[in-house]
Amino acid sequence: MHIHILGICGTFMGSVARLAQELGHRVTGSDAQVYPPMSVQLEQAGITVTEGYDPRQLIPAPDLVIVGNALSRGNPCVEYLLDHSLNYTSGPQWLGQTTLANRHVLAVSGTHGKTTTSSMLTAVLMGAGLRPGYLIGGVPIETGVSASLGDGKYFVVEADEYDSAFFDKRSKFLHYHSNTLLINNIEFDHADIFDNIASIEKQFHHLMRSLPSRGVVIYPDSDASIESVMAAGCWSRTLRYGEREDHWHYRLLTEDGSCFDVVAPEWLNEVQHGRVTWALSGLHNVRNAMAAILAAWDVGVPIAQSCEILSRFAGVKRRMEVLYRREGLTVYDDFAHHPTAIASTLAGLRKKVGDRPIIAVIEPRSATMRLGIYEETLAQSVAAADRVLWYRPARLNWNIDAMMACSNVISEVFVSIEPLIDRCLALGQPETHIVIMSNGGFDGLYAKLLARLEP
Repeated sequence: MHIHILGICGTFMGSVARLAQELGHRVTGSDAQVYPPMSVQLEQAGITVTEGYDPRQLIPAPDLVIVGNALSRGNPCVEYLLDHSLNYTSGPQWLGQTTLANRHVLAVSGTHGKTTTSSMLTAVLMGAGLRPGYLIGGVPIETGVSASLGDGKYFVVEADEYDSAFFDKRSKFLHYHSNTLLINNIEFDHADIFDNIASIEKQFHHLMRSLPSRGVVIYPDSDASIESVMAAGCWSRTLRYGEREDHWHYRLLTEDGSCFDVVAPEWLNEVQHGRVTWALSGLHNVRNAMAAILAAWDVGVPIAQSCEILSRFAGVKRRMEVLYRREGLTVYDDFAHHPTAIASTLAGLRKKVGDRPIIAVIEPRSATMRLGIYEETLAQSVAAADRVLWYRPARLNWNIDAMMACSNVISEVFVSIEPLIDRCLALGQPETHIVIMSNGGFDGLYAKLLARLEP
């Protein structure tokens, strides 16, 4: 079967492409913007990608067109496939019907940490010899690919609450028929499709209603929106984690979260204990690890074994990935899309590096940040940095300078890439940590900066 994917370079759709190819289909696709890491992954897989949406790419007609949720009415390919009655579906629906059927699905959901937690859980299941399939909205450094069918019983999927397609406004995760559900956190995001936090909670409630009674929901304490969803109805087993000793909990052995214990609640009446010592930092990663460890434990992997595997966890591309390290200067790439993620990442780095300078380089690119929903919170989110360099993208309808007026962090605003790169180089002294934060290609900043840093 020839499958053509519109919007193939998104992290989700690129992963769908890999799975379709692995199933034996001939896969092609197109996108308006092509950038790493997904463009590299598709090229390595030998999948042909067309730049742009000229309808001639649909001639002759593919057997199936999978439409990404970034496409809408008015797109030339969308209009062509509707006018010519081509066979089409959404990525989540295709995934649920063809790949996840008859698998035990471990779905990782929430506003933050989905990619990292999915990668951790996949690494644990692989390390335990369970040969899982997986689809992750990023590229784990260990495997180098974002998706694989696997040949075991289990399938790990990053379960996004974003809508499925222009013709299907249900959240993606409603298509996945989950057995094990991890909810990392719930905050207001995706302001382009959700009106408020209540509308997001409703989608999670719909997801809860679809879980089997033999399934399990794994979630942290102290999250008001998760508690609201649970109170609206839960018909499955539950596992909670956090700092409280009456349920699964962690004990930090280092302030930056690079070493911690995982401890079972007393009511379990069995010894389940493990220690993680790893290269990652930040309380958010400790919590991500707790969710992955409990999900693996529920399907039979001992806590100690999971901790031992995670102690070797290499991380995920674009999640505090080290791009450059020389003579004390370190440059990171982080897929920041929300103030909470920015704050937790910078706070974790601060605890790790002490008083050494931290420069945050931020492109407020996500729909929520671009619309100015979190102006005040965004200013507070950079408190752990010494300086922040803002890149003002097109169609930003709020004033960055006015936002930062209430912050104690020194800030500068740039409207083009070259001056921003010049400033990064000027500030890039030994023992400095530069964190580039964007959920997109940042107009080629990464490659241009690295090219000038290399001797």
